[in-house]
Amino acid sequence: MQTMPSVQETMREPFSAPLAVPATMQAAVYRGVNDVRVETVPVPAIGVGEVLIQVHSCGICGTDLKKIHSGSHSAPRIFGHETVGTIAALGSGVLGFAVGDRVAVFHHIPCGSCYYCRKKTFAQCPVYKQVGCTAGFEPSGGGFAGYVRVMDWIVKRGLVKIPDGVPFAQAVFVEPLNTCLKGIRSLNLSADETVLVIGQGPIGIMLASLAKRSGATVLTSDLYPERHAVAAQFGLDAPIDASREDVVKVVHAASEGRGADAVILAVGGNPLIRTAMDAARPGGRVLLFAQTQHGEATIDPAAVCVDEKTLLGSYSASLDIQDEALDLVFEGYGQGYDLTRLVSHRFPLSEAVAALAIASDPRATSMKIVVEP
Repeated sequence: MQTMPSVQETMREPFSAPLAVPATMQAAVYRGVNDVRVETVPVPAIGVGEVLIQVHSCGICGTDLKKIHSGSHSAPRIFGHETVGTIAALGSGVLGFAVGDRVAVFHHIPCGSCYYCRKKTFAQCPVYKQVGCTAGFEPSGGGFAGYVRVMDWIVKRGLVKIPDGVPFAQAVFVEPLNTCLKGIRSLNLSADETVLVIGQGPIGIMLASLAKRSGATVLTSDLYPERHAVAAQFGLDAPIDASREDVVKVVHAASEGRGADAVILAVGGNPLIRTAMDAARPGGRVLLFAQTQHGEATIDPAAVCVDEKTLLGSYSASLDIQDEALDLVFEGYGQGYDLTRLVSHRFPLSEAVAALAIASDPRATSMKIVVEP
């Protein structure tokens, strides 16, 4: 059985810091429901096998916003998990990394040996559910801060070097791209299929562009033509204007009346589940990708039983596809898969509250919002 490291900040082994690391830093601290404040906090200490990262960028994820707005987590905490930066200090025993390395970090890594890991459902692994990165307080990712402490089991399997020539703005998509690729793999797409992706925010565009790599015909729907314009830069050339068109009718017309072989719901909002189910053909698959809050939704049970439609879910990243996802982000950058085009706003850490506000109220021109300490 794997022993989890302590999350206590006291009684830790001292480390030597070759770079000048300050005693304090700025951080966007969650203090309660809809209450985030930029404060001065101590730089976290690291121990044996751990690494301290000076954060360059951290993307804002919808799960960060859910936690802030719902009060699902106790306060205080420092959120942010799409983290990239530079190694500022190494704990004793760390191999394969050096101070100054540019890195991206996963905040969850599974044990690899439990029942859930053997079944390849890594996000349900008890070790995976433990957050291995913190900027202080209860570990919660910590990317909305100047420095992040990366714990030892994350360093071993979840800390990756960013190749020369790949900008931080591309590397910030390492974790979210992995989650999208995991979802696409669950659909087992083939080249003769039609796929509908509902929602063309950054996640929807990544899902659609990855689906297109299977050779399938990919239709995309969104309320905003500005987002379809961004999607077009990724070769997504079959947009549906959901503000004016009946998405279900368009999809059926484009698929000889059958409906889509696979529908991906890349936006929250439980009423859209029915739209996704109606757009899928008999025997088709519907993937829920953005439904991360518990609640109730109405579906037609006969659509599952009689029409044999399959309802799937996919959540978080997968260690199994980590190398493939890294190649898509790192090597893909030099081959035209430029995810930096999805970044619409960059904010300094001092303006993190404003960044979170824009991310919480998405508009036509807002895509990926990035905080840059």
